Amino acid sequence: MRTTLLLIAMMTATLALGTVTKESTVKRLDGSAIAAAEIDATVTRLMRAAEVTGVSIAILNDGKIAYLKSYGVADKEKSLPLTEDSVMTAASFTKVAFGYLVMQLVDEKIIDLDQPVYKYLPKPLAEYGEYKDLANDPRATRITARMLLSHTSGFPNWRAFEADRKLKIHFEPGSKYAYSGEGIVLLQLVVETITKSPLAELMEKHVFKPLGMTRTSMVWEDRFDSNYANGYDEYGRSLGPQRRKTADAAGSMLTTPRDFARFMLAVMQGEGLRRETRELMLNPQIQIYSKHQFPTLATDTTDANKPIRLSYGLGWGLYWTPYGKAFFKEGHDEGWRNYTVCFDKSKLGIVIMTNSSNGEGIFKELLETLIRNTSTPIEWEGYTPYSQLPPRKPLKERKEVVIDSKLLDRYVGRYGEPPNLILTIKREGDHLSIQENDEPKQELFAESESKFFSKLNDDELTFQVDPQGRATAMVLHVDGKDIPIKRID
Repeated sequence: MRTTLLLIAMMTATLALGTVTKESTVKRLDGSAIAAAEIDATVTRLMRAAEVTGVSIAILNDGKIAYLKSYGVADKEKSLPLTEDSVMTAASFTKVAFGYLVMQLVDEKIIDLDQPVYKYLPKPLAEYGEYKDLANDPRATRITARMLLSHTSGFPNWRAFEADRKLKIHFEPGSKYAYSGEGIVLLQLVVETITKSPLAELMEKHVFKPLGMTRTSMVWEDRFDSNYANGYDEYGRSLGPQRRKTADAAGSMLTTPRDFARFMLAVMQGEGLRRETRELMLNPQIQIYSKHQFPTLATDTTDANKPIRLSYGLGWGLYWTPYGKAFFKEGHDEGWRNYTVCFDKSKLGIVIMTNSSNGEGIFKELLETLIRNTSTPIEWEGYTPYSQLPPRKPLKERKEVVIDSKLLDRYVGRYGEPPNLILTIKREGDHLSIQENDEPKQELFAESESKFFSKLNDDELTFQVDPQGRATAMVLHVDGKDIPIKRID
């Protein structure tokens, strides 16, 4: 176990943080109550067992925040506790915040859910560099905002997962569900075009500021430096914070547990939306029969989720329980695992935010113990409980070597397929660094003259050089795959 005595002590110490006392109780779905002390004991026990670095829990009762507390650490190296105001990566929580903006534009009749989105653009969709791959597919002209929000566009989650890394439509738009970040990014293009405003400004004006989300942004801001969390991988290695520079409707939002709890209260109450628009947002658009949510284009189907009527609304997953309709959203990124679900009739819900890749392993027990929610489609979500996971693979042993700086310099440059993928290689003294688009920079260390590795994960890359010694490409070795990437300049 990598959990240290320091981490255990930090978790215990941070029990005092938050807005509740140990005498407080919280109402659960079945009408029972759970004491704050039992919540504390449950969360800390699960964190230790599953090796989760930090967790924030918000429980909503009767349209109010009944419980808000953070556990564990934001920075293990500096022994800094995670707090309710620590800035964390929202990951795909971003999609529902963006969806809320879109529904406001629907309210204002700025966008029509059923108008093909290409009609909002001043030039054909395929003339935008990111969408040139769709030039010969007439199905692109049938994609609407309704399809993009309900994940029925036919797009993959990301084109980077395709063998040729080209964007494709895999089925008739509107015919079935397949989660897609690509679809949300296309809708971002449409929204920014219609409003003539950048997304970061739109979100601040229409969502964050009106809802009192004072420490939330679509991009990193210097003011976050005073209190932010690092993400941690399965082995407890720090991945740092995500200092995003470009607003991405699919996943760039940075927020705090307190701010996102405020957002969920706003969704519960329909703040900023007409009642009819809120109901439409949380109304099923497509029933879901896929056996698992990911991989998104897998063909395996099941009737297992028919009893809960698993489906998707506009931006939100939906299911039905003895306690009424529930709407939910996940957030998943390396070092960050988040989940929220709310029950519309009882106005009861929970927000779970973690800065650990091990976070999903405790979701099932947290949901069942803290709010008595036993209806979550855990298998479909892929949330295998930590106690059922296979043993973690041992870390690969690496032997770092020192190579001449002139050899390092020949690898410096940009690689990829603009504008969607740009990998920038720089020399950092006696080693290299790699940065994907505007993601955090990662250090690379030499294992040989051409092969490099990261100390933060198992990724490797090998540079290919021509007879003149100039690097022409790199090959990424990720998850057992070899991915060739050409040099740009």
